[in-house]
Amino acid sequence: MYKKLTPMILLSVFAACNSGEKKEESSKLIYPVTKKTDTIDTYFGTKIADPYRWLEDDKSAETGEWVKAENKVTFDYLSKIPFREKIKERLTKIWNFEKVSTPFKKKNYYFFYKNDGIQNQSVLYVQEGLTGTPKVLLDPNTLAADGTASLGGLAVSKDAKYLAYNINRAGSDWSEIFVLDIVSGKKLNDEIKWVKFSDIAWKGDGFYYSAYDAPKKGGSELSNKNEYHKVFFHKVGDEQAKDVLVYEDKTHPLRNFSATTTDDQKLLLLYGSESTSGTTLAVKDLTKPNSEFYWVVDNFENNYTVIHNEGNKILVLTDKGAPKYQLLQIDFTQKPEYSKWEKVIPESNDLLESVSLCNGKLVAKYLKDVTTRLFVFDMNGKKEHEIQLPGICKVEGFDSDKDDSLAFFSYNTFTAPPIIYKYNITNNQMTIWFKPKIDFNSDDYETKQIFYPSKDGTMIPMFITYKKGLILDGNNPCFLFGYGGFNSYYSPEFRMDRALFLENGGVYAIPGLRGGGDYGEDWHKAGIKCEKQNVFDDFIAAAEYLIKEKYTSSSKLAIHGRSNGGLLIGAIMTQRPDLAKVAIPTVGVLDMLRYHKFTIGWAWASDYGTSDSLIYFNCLIKYSPLHNIKEVEYPATLVTTGDHDDRVVPAHSFKFIATLQEKQKGNNPVLVRIDTNAGHGAGKPTSKQIEEYADIWSFVFYNLGMNY
Repeated sequence: MYKKLTPMILLSVFAACNSGEKKEESSKLIYPVTKKTDTIDTYFGTKIADPYRWLEDDKSAETGEWVKAENKVTFDYLSKIPFREKIKERLTKIWNFEKVSTPFKKKNYYFFYKNDGIQNQSVLYVQEGLTGTPKVLLDPNTLAADGTASLGGLAVSKDAKYLAYNINRAGSDWSEIFVLDIVSGKKLNDEIKWVKFSDIAWKGDGFYYSAYDAPKKGGSELSNKNEYHKVFFHKVGDEQAKDVLVYEDKTHPLRNFSATTTDDQKLLLLYGSESTSGTTLAVKDLTKPNSEFYWVVDNFENNYTVIHNEGNKILVLTDKGAPKYQLLQIDFTQKPEYSKWEKVIPESNDLLESVSLCNGKLVAKYLKDVTTRLFVFDMNGKKEHEIQLPGICKVEGFDSDKDDSLAFFSYNTFTAPPIIYKYNITNNQMTIWFKPKIDFNSDDYETKQIFYPSKDGTMIPMFITYKKGLILDGNNPCFLFGYGGFNSYYSPEFRMDRALFLENGGVYAIPGLRGGGDYGEDWHKAGIKCEKQNVFDDFIAAAEYLIKEKYTSSSKLAIHGRSNGGLLIGAIMTQRPDLAKVAIPTVGVLDMLRYHKFTIGWAWASDYGTSDSLIYFNCLIKYSPLHNIKEVEYPATLVTTGDHDDRVVPAHSFKFIATLQEKQKGNNPVLVRIDTNAGHGAGKPTSKQIEEYADIWSFVFYNLGMNY
């Protein structure tokens, strides 16, 4: 334990910062002096100091005063950037265009989201048939004056009578479920609290959902460890107290469970997880009263997703025996050995991302070198033809129905906002259903994909986007973004904020780092636990490639990552402080010795390992950003976080920036921007997004010496 010392903050002064187009090198910030304590932990005989441990209590009055002092320094600095307001104005103008999501169908209704331009939250619409008049079904903008109430997951009942939906507030992962009558638009009295990491799965006039027990009050609801996830069934019209407990595991508190139903609502599918990778699978026959769960898989060695069922036979997408995934058929009542599971679509050279049913066909979405390819198969797995897609792209939200010949999907590139296509599987034709109009000339830009060697010789893919006619002279500002973890990847996507950077001569690059899912489970495993250094080496090699090929130089390079990507940037900063001029670690996992002690952090152990193990402690301590800050000159750094982030708690960013400010040498600013009523990122209102990105890009432009 540490002793309470006062005063916490001794000084908060902003030294003179040049307000001209270029800052003087002698300009230097004076940061709040953050109190230090004698907190020390011992890991396997090694003593590790944690002097800023008290900042983990993000709801204390002391921490609140510290946040105010840090934000004052940060916003004073940002306010002196001469083009900050111009950047915000331009970003708002780029952002202000109509956006429509991929529609999905239930009965004769089509549902989709639309944002008129800069509405804080997108609005849910419904229309009858393809030619019906759209009407507002649910507008989350009416739920909070500041736009911080967001619409999370939702599900429409099989008869299209009811809509059950999640509402998240202030960016928290906690949510509430409500029910709406679709025809009348009337909100019913149903209200379900303390829901987190939950599906909504309809069965008749009720639905299944997942929740935790209500946490103890006292200010730690956003940081306490989440334990004992349960699955319930709720009947429309009942109070939550009457909900039926369907499944719980009293012996394993750190497991999550989600429930879905098959399209015919005859089977209940129960997925279990104890990390971000690997699931169990159990099936319950809902046609038989009091039936038990059949455990198809009772270990966490692989991933399983049920696509469809015909009676007792289920189609399952899995990486069992196939790191790049395959589609299998299983009779769950017989539970045969894996060798007897029937292969419908076997593993190929490319990653099988998903499979959808459309008019009695299987539509398989593949990832080839981090771009999408679509193929149509018959129900027995015979390939029929490819759905031709133009250019380097990513397809999202392929929404179809086993009895409908029409499907909708979103077509994404780096240079233009998503186009929604309607696809007719009977004639293999696709037509544009919605194409947005934006104040950005997409035709002026291009994307190319290259492959570069990492430190160990592994070839890594990278997308590079820039204005046509780019001169490779080493003087171009460059923004390098990365993630590298949890089997995730970044394929082509349009980012409105990065359009502003592109039109000002910037080069935008995204490498496909190991640890992600770019090439399947083997690629993922090559960047986790004690192999995590591969991720950092891949990113460093990406920066060195861009510098060597004269796309940019170290003095013109900014690096950015979010969440696990924030860990990436923190590790790169501490390993190679000379690599880039600007670093933006956003909502990052920065304390690798204690991450698993907060909220859902324990579930990340599959990628990181934990400091409770000697083997993993020895790996984590080598790269944990917080524990590797030295007294050297670091890049101009803007750490960003939210005070309601209950995914990666803000303590990570708080302790990291306090240590960085203590040890920074030289004049580069090292600041933290702490957003209020904001969480990990999901559901953040447009107004807050524009403000945050305006500040980030102002910081980047200013410190890269760019003129706006």
